[in-house]
Amino acid sequence: MKILATTGNSDLATVYMADMGDGRLIEFVEACQPPYGRDERWILMVSTLYGCPVKCLFCDAGGGYQGKPTADEILQQIDYMVDEWFPNGVVGASKFKIQFARMGEPSLNMAVLDALERLPNRYGTARLMPSISTIAPLGVDAFFERLIDVKDRLYSGGRFQFQYSIHTTDVTRRNELIPVRKWDFARMAAYGERFHKAGDRKITLNFALAENSPIEADVLTRYFDPARYLIKLTPINPTSRATENNLDSFIDPNRPETADAITRPLMDAGYDVIVSIGEVEENEIGSNCGQYVLNYLESGVAVKDGYTYEVTSAGEVHAI
Repeated sequence: MKILATTGNSDLATVYMADMGDGRLIEFVEACQPPYGRDERWILMVSTLYGCPVKCLFCDAGGGYQGKPTADEILQQIDYMVDEWFPNGVVGASKFKIQFARMGEPSLNMAVLDALERLPNRYGTARLMPSISTIAPLGVDAFFERLIDVKDRLYSGGRFQFQYSIHTTDVTRRNELIPVRKWDFARMAAYGERFHKAGDRKITLNFALAENSPIEADVLTRYFDPARYLIKLTPINPTSRATENNLDSFIDPNRPETADAITRPLMDAGYDVIVSIGEVEENEIGSNCGQYVLNYLESGVAVKDGYTYEVTSAGEVHAI
């Protein structure tokens, strides 16, 4: 693995761009969670595919699919960031989360599970919490069956975060946003009943909320028990793809109260609701969910409020 470039702010988030050989490029991210420092909360985001065949309408990490990283190649991303910030190999953060969510739908790569098997004792901490976010595509049942086993054996007692990326309860709209064959809500719910055990964290239903993408509480309660699921609402982050597809965020990251009209009926239905708005500076870095610096540089699309940081490469600084 050869690091080609970086961008970011070491006090907040850094994006690493790397060549894994044979022209396969990848990105991974390390971030703090202000006001907490790296010794308190440290979040890593790693890529699980080279490119992504899903091509969600708001995600810059879609397209250009070139195959699947091995477990070693996934772990190399983590190892590099650990070596950068914890050179003794022991991660001292009281909360250490690894999100398999930079580029790629993780369930399309069984090597993600191999990496999960090798993580628990790798960095000298019992505070590790992996996070898998999935659109639940059809045809990868073997991944989800084995994921239950891995979670139960290695990450029980609330040490694993599982998330469905849903984005809207309108099925037609959801198929537009996520243009691949995937589980319907009934099948998601059936799997969730088997996945969730006593002591586990609630399963997250994630909505990156675009305009004209409704969330109906009565649809959710038909399938997803509030005792087992929570809801996370996020803005559509500024990306080239969102710009090209004229997708505007329902939630204004500078005005969190814009989510109130959505959160109230969901809370009335019994759900815990998290409105997750990160630091706006992360949009400028390009480290937020759905952003991908390399694809932005290639696209040439002007993105309002995103990708404004300089990219440092081979001793040079390139403005973007």
